Amino acid sequence: MKTMPTGMQIHLVGVNHSTTPIEIREKLAVSRRQLSNALLLLHNHVPQGLILSTCNRTEIYSVSDSGCSSQSGSIDFLKAWADISAADLSPYIYVYQNEAAARHLFCVASGLDSMIIGEFEILGQVRQSLAEAKKTHLLELPLRNLFQQAIRVGRRVREKTGISRNALSVSSVAVELAAKAIDDFGNSKVFIIGTGEAGRLVAKALKERGVSQIVVTSRSYEKASSLAAMLGGNSVNISDLGKELAICDIVISCTGAPHQILDLCTVEDAIRARPNRPLVVIDIAVPRDVEPEVRQINNVFLHDIDDLTQLSELNRKQRETETQKAMEIIEAEVKRFTSWWQAIEVKPVVSSLVKKAEDIRQAQLNATLKKLRGLSPEEQQHLEAMTKAIVQKMLDDPIRCLKENVQRREDYVPLVNELFHLDMEEPK
Repeated sequence: MKTMPTGMQIHLVGVNHSTTPIEIREKLAVSRRQLSNALLLLHNHVPQGLILSTCNRTEIYSVSDSGCSSQSGSIDFLKAWADISAADLSPYIYVYQNEAAARHLFCVASGLDSMIIGEFEILGQVRQSLAEAKKTHLLELPLRNLFQQAIRVGRRVREKTGISRNALSVSSVAVELAAKAIDDFGNSKVFIIGTGEAGRLVAKALKERGVSQIVVTSRSYEKASSLAAMLGGNSVNISDLGKELAICDIVISCTGAPHQILDLCTVEDAIRARPNRPLVVIDIAVPRDVEPEVRQINNVFLHDIDDLTQLSELNRKQRETETQKAMEIIEAEVKRFTSWWQAIEVKPVVSSLVKKAEDIRQAQLNATLKKLRGLSPEEQQHLEAMTKAIVQKMLDDPIRCLKENVQRREDYVPLVNELFHLDMEEPK
């Protein structure tokens, strides 16, 4: 396989559900509301970069020139953002470079690296991360093209394989977990905290499972009322959260709040009002909405997003064949990206070489035409074509050598620049 150019390097530093417990992931999480400020902070550590943060992962993609690594800058950003020490962070992070980073991103966009294989939400999250990085002007080549291609790859994998056929989501798996915990699930009363994308997916899954008693709350009562109306359910003000806990059977919390919504005292008060009824609490938010100590309360059964592993593993096994098909597409796309980057890496020297040759050709041709004043227009055209052909044939082999040996860019480019005294400009 072709290797990535050595002059400019792509670095990926991240954590995800496979490598890192939720206690660490929630510290590193970057919500949509925080993303703009986080990108500005990232810019203090790397020249250009992008943050991809979901309930399953937080990943930093960056680019550095030869001799200056942005990998350490990305790690410094994560430590600063989470206020976490290197000792606490280093056991969990993974690091990829170049082709491996591109392959990983293509897998992420295709839903292959998610807790729920084939889920759709991740593609929108990749698109949103790209859009936010563009707004802060932190994105140039090659990261911009890498993420644009990742979005195309994600769409293509879903079109060409069955990886997302009857796809689950974290929200739908949470509902399945709730259904397993309650005997008469259809007649249970479910309380949804959060009206974002996850909340809407939870509501949809509940409706499909035949649950008719649905109550919704969020920071925005208007949004809660709108979602409840679509479900034929009810909405309550977030300030009445404790009262609702006392009478519902299941709580599914999925806000994007940076702080906890349900603390130990609130849940204890609710349980005192319903001493003989169990309460199932499913927290799929990252950072977590529910204080972990809540699971110590008698008759309260708390599950966080990492407890969805068993159901997600079954989903993974069911999609193994489609995963193999998807990886074939991804490998071909990694090669395509690598080829593009190889071309872009040698473009400055090739363009400068061609320009210098053309300037010399044109100057010499003009000087010759002044001396041969009796030439007809047709003869002048023949002379023009001949000089162009000579220059082209002289440059064919050097240009082909540069493109085919781009992995030796650091050797060849300075040599060509010195031999021909080129004035190169890096691509923007």
